[in-house]
Amino acid sequence: MDFIVKCHKIIKMRLFLKSWLTTSFGVFLAGFVPGIHFESLFSLLLAALLLGMMNALFRPLILLLSLPLIVFTLGFFVLVVNALMLRFVSVFVPGFHVDSFWSAFFGGLVISLSGWVVNSLGKESSPIAFSEEASPNQRGQMKQAKGRVIDGD
Repeated sequence: MDFIVKCHKIIKMRLFLKSWLTTSFGVFLAGFVPGIHFESLFSLLLAALLLGMMNALFRPLILLLSLPLIVFTLGFFVLVVNALMLRFVSVFVPGFHVDSFWSAFFGGLVISLSGWVVNSLGKESSPIAFSEEASPNQRGQMKQAKGRVIDGD
């Protein structure tokens, strides 16, 4: 039982590190947006860590509360929420600066797009789905049933 718990913790830690590195990469790319800059690698990693924690803890509640605006704007308001989160992070992380709302808006867009690309590159397809060695049932073929059709006429 302890082995299973340890494996579960290791898997969760790997997922956390992957998420943090993905967000760090996105924040690094957002540093190329005019108006967003960081002074050191430490401030970049700290900003990515705080942004990830805020996205995990507060973003679902903020999205729920702003659901009418999100629906009314056909999802566009999610980008505004991302910008506000990034701007909020810049207040608390020394050495990470976001100068304006529009810088935060385009930085949030860069972070979201880079996260989407990185996560889509990491997905694996199921090896059974297209395997030639799979049994007929696994390839989606149907078994033939024996029986007869009784005509209702």
